[in-house]
Amino acid sequence: MNQAWHIGVIGGSGLAAGIGLEDAQQIEVASPFGLPSGAVTTGTLGGVRFTFLPRHGVGHAIPPGSVNYRANIDVLKRCGVTDLVAVSAIGSLNSAMAPGHFVAVDQFIDRTQARDNSFFGPGLVAHVSLADPVCPRLNASLAEAVRQEKAIVHQGGCYIAIEGPQFSTRAESKLYQSWGADVIGMTAMPEVRLAREAELPYGLLGMVTDYDSWRDVDDGVDASEVMQVMARNTDLARNVLHRFAALLPKRRVASPIDQALDHAVMTAADARDPVLVAKLQAVAGRVLG
Repeated sequence: MNQAWHIGVIGGSGLAAGIGLEDAQQIEVASPFGLPSGAVTTGTLGGVRFTFLPRHGVGHAIPPGSVNYRANIDVLKRCGVTDLVAVSAIGSLNSAMAPGHFVAVDQFIDRTQARDNSFFGPGLVAHVSLADPVCPRLNASLAEAVRQEKAIVHQGGCYIAIEGPQFSTRAESKLYQSWGADVIGMTAMPEVRLAREAELPYGLLGMVTDYDSWRDVDDGVDASEVMQVMARNTDLARNVLHRFAALLPKRRVASPIDQALDHAVMTAADARDPVLVAKLQAVAGRVLG
């Protein structure tokens, strides 16, 4: 069934001030999973509904490990978004992916350890497929939008998510390279997994700010240099999202990800925790009844 697009955008460090929405309204949305990173801002880009949430809150006050990823995804689902786009700063582990480039990430390695990484749990068990974690049509449109802005984009790349907030040692950086990771960041996990549990197609556009710490000719990652690259790319990222909105078809054709929970819930109906079922009404109400 075709429907209207409603794009949720989770902005990282370089988009804290928003994405330039028309007819913007800021709304506080509550979640049973706790406080999200902040209020959402909803409006339009080129006639397409967008809802924006700053991942690190106002003034970048929330470090990566303290972001309430579950609440963020839950409130965007409650807002009625159909698809999610994340825009994030990343470090490069691949010499071809230079600072200033963009990467439409398509695979992930999760090295986070201390985060709530699922909406489900004791009393309501579910396992979603994550073999192909991003939505190919979102990523293809994001990559094309970057090309239309005459910037360099790599369509595909493996993102390793580390706990943070920290930069890698040289030994860690070279280890991650040996695993096949192309870029590194601190926020994509569990965000992408939670989006899949919420049946929201997810695309990630990474802005390369630095080479990580694997190049012996460099001094390593410096936060001030990262911020300089992000500042230069912020307007470009906003322009890319405007291009992306224009590239979307007039109506949204259903995605297989819209039914990601069809065969994922393992717990029998009469054994489910009613408290958790109630908390999951926005995320999984379609299959929980």
